[in-house]
Amino acid sequence: MGWLLFVLFVALPFVDLVLLLRVGSLLGFWPTVALTLAMGALGAWLAKREGLRVWRAWTRALSELRAPEQGIIDGVLVIAGGALLMAPGVLTDVVGFAFLIPPTRKLIAGLVRRGVDRRIARGQLHVVTTGFGPFAPEGRGDGGPGPTAGGVVETTGETVDDPASRRALGPGR
Repeated sequence: MGWLLFVLFVALPFVDLVLLLRVGSLLGFWPTVALTLAMGALGAWLAKREGLRVWRAWTRALSELRAPEQGIIDGVLVIAGGALLMAPGVLTDVVGFAFLIPPTRKLIAGLVRRGVDRRIARGQLHVVTTGFGPFAPEGRGDGGPGPTAGGVVETTGETVDDPASRRALGPGR
């Protein structure tokens, strides 16, 4: 974990600075500033667009009572990609675009998922629940309705035959 923090907060900014200075020497000061600002604006727009796309796909899948095709990892990659693109730097822009463009994001998300699966299989990653919210060990934890301690939710339902609804749906329904 220590080496990861070193890479994120020391090595990456250093490499980004060197690359930015190199681009600045090739293009000049003001074009480099303009390019950096344009990449930040493009990153914000792309992060918003892709974030909304992932969110809509999630809500559509959940409203259809099916598992979302894109997981939480995709959402995290979109947020990270937007943040990286808004930060000044060449390397962060490249990585940010890789996180935001759907084909590369899918590839990266697959790699992350496989890494998480390996860590779970080896016992190196554990999921811990807290004492609040809908997944609390003793139910919701806030006194509201929700899953009970056993995770079982009893429901009842009733089928209503409404001829007007069948006509609205069309023939054969």
